[in-house]
Amino acid sequence: MESATAGRRAGTDELQRLWRRYHQQPNDKPLRDRLILSLAPMVKFIVYRKVRNVPAHVEIEDYLSVGLEALILSLDRYDPEKGATLEQFAWTRVHGAVLDELRRQDWAPRSVRRWERDIEKGVQDFTGVHGRRPTQDELAQMLGCSLDDLRRHRHDIARSDVTSLNAVVLSEDETEVERLDTLASNDVRLDPEARALNSDAKGRFRVAFADLPQREREIAVLLYVKHLTMAEIGEVLGVSESRICQIHGKSKRKLRAALEDDDAALFHLVA
Repeated sequence: MESATAGRRAGTDELQRLWRRYHQQPNDKPLRDRLILSLAPMVKFIVYRKVRNVPAHVEIEDYLSVGLEALILSLDRYDPEKGATLEQFAWTRVHGAVLDELRRQDWAPRSVRRWERDIEKGVQDFTGVHGRRPTQDELAQMLGCSLDDLRRHRHDIARSDVTSLNAVVLSEDETEVERLDTLASNDVRLDPEARALNSDAKGRFRVAFADLPQREREIAVLLYVKHLTMAEIGEVLGVSESRICQIHGKSKRKLRAALEDDDAALFHLVA
């Protein structure tokens, strides 16, 4: 009979009776476990209702553990004389513990989270009235801020969330893209203009390099392509290391003179 009763969730009145028995027999482990199992679904409900606020780098099991710990403590701290039921008291304790853990894990200022809530509410209200998501201008007007301020707030919100670069987010034109695609690249090789400049600079460099004497070109190839040291190049060509240094320095000056009209950074790319 006891096992059958344990298989279903206890109602409010039954929870009160179970707690009174537990209060009289605090060492009754099966009775304590029955109370915990009866209230455990409430912990999951509270945690999963807050799941959208959970940082991506934290496992939801961490919050379930915090909630269960608060639930267990509530069994020993509950006082029916204060008017609340056990379920009400446990809800308050669990909910508070989960919120505290969320705040502890979240390093974003409260002002950022406030703007996040305001933006979400603005989008929901506009969508409910017009049947579509608002444009950036419409949303900024609803929130009473400039378009630049709205972008800045959204940037702050995005920076506060630790998440996968493959997570799907909304771009400024309200299309779904991976977060990785919204990040600006610092790789100049992906910039068409930089690639064109680089290609043009390499062409001019090849022309200038071809005008060098054969010995200077040979030393440059051994140094930068074959990766030999100055001493090793000297042994290959039958001259001293200092002589190799002199020839190499001379060829560098010739190249710089031939490319003096190019930007220094562009010459660095070619070199």
